[in-house]
Amino acid sequence: MHHDAVVELLRRDFGADEYEEIRELWKRHSIAEDERDLPGLISTLAEDCVYELVETGDRWEGHEGAARFYTELLTAFPDIHFDLTNIVIGPQGVCEEASVTGTHEAKWLQHEPTGERLAWRNAIFFPWDSAARKFKGEMVYTDLAISPGSSG
Repeated sequence: MHHDAVVELLRRDFGADEYEEIRELWKRHSIAEDERDLPGLISTLAEDCVYELVETGDRWEGHEGAARFYTELLTAFPDIHFDLTNIVIGPQGVCEEASVTGTHEAKWLQHEPTGERLAWRNAIFFPWDSAARKFKGEMVYTDLAISPGSSG
């Protein structure tokens, strides 16, 4: 991100109403994810949203890309579960940290399924689009390293 854009984010101000709007949208997003409600998830995202796995550079763009991301993730780890361990909400969006578990039952990215139950940690940033009043997507940071015979 360019320096001027970061400075603009730092200077962004918001009131209690916008804080509550961001918080409620994040809650809707999280509930939809827990319930495997793909239309509910997509409804929380700006049309030009981007999902990115920062470590690998994998990206999914737009609503169609977000739907592919979730379909692939939930197929690979059908029992995936996120235990929230930290959250920060501000005018720039939401940042959450979670302990994650799931059984690797289908191909994820380039990784064939292992059938193993894995545990890892994620930090996810949901940038806020103040014009669309939705999230711009997710930037996912994870310590999961899948390799043949790996358990996380």
